[in-house]
Amino acid sequence: MHHFDIQTLIHHYGYIGVFFILFMENLGIPFPAETTLTISGIEWTQHVFKLVPLLVSASLGNIAGSTIGYGIGRFLGRPVIVRFGKYIGITNERLDKANDMFTKYQSPVVLFGKFIAGIRVLIPYLAGINKMSFLVFTTYNTVSAVVWAGLFIIVGKYIGIEWSRYHQVLHQYMVPTIIVIVLLVGIYFGLKLSHKRRAR
Repeated sequence: MHHFDIQTLIHHYGYIGVFFILFMENLGIPFPAETTLTISGIEWTQHVFKLVPLLVSASLGNIAGSTIGYGIGRFLGRPVIVRFGKYIGITNERLDKANDMFTKYQSPVVLFGKFIAGIRVLIPYLAGINKMSFLVFTTYNTVSAVVWAGLFIIVGKYIGIEWSRYHQVLHQYMVPTIIVIVLLVGIYFGLKLSHKRRAR
């Protein structure tokens, strides 16, 4: 999904669109969650969103997807995850690598794993497979979801602020700068070619 498509989706569906993308991504569907949060942060600076409902919808989408993933892992087990997960890139090899880390550092992995894209979608399934306490999982997962979503929204906010501050200047000087660069490159290669011809 391209950035334009994400922007169109969240413009059209608002907070529900943000919830949906974060929900589906955490089930393993390849939606770009960090990009969505960052764009949402930019939209916040343009008064499309308000911070609290944006943070709540993003966090709840991630938490809901994680909770379903936990339930699948706990009650349906690894064979079902591998059987159907192959369609979204979840394989035995990926589960084995992630599970080695998870079994050693369960709580820290749940708390910080959302910041690692390749691991994030596997954590709820692994928590369920390893029968991690639902209360412990939910507590760490909720804290992690709020911090992770909030961080990328804030990043988007400052990108939006800087863009609004400098885009007029960039637009004004970008074309002349490109023309100058092209001319300099052309002169450089022209002189180089002329020098080679003289050397012959």
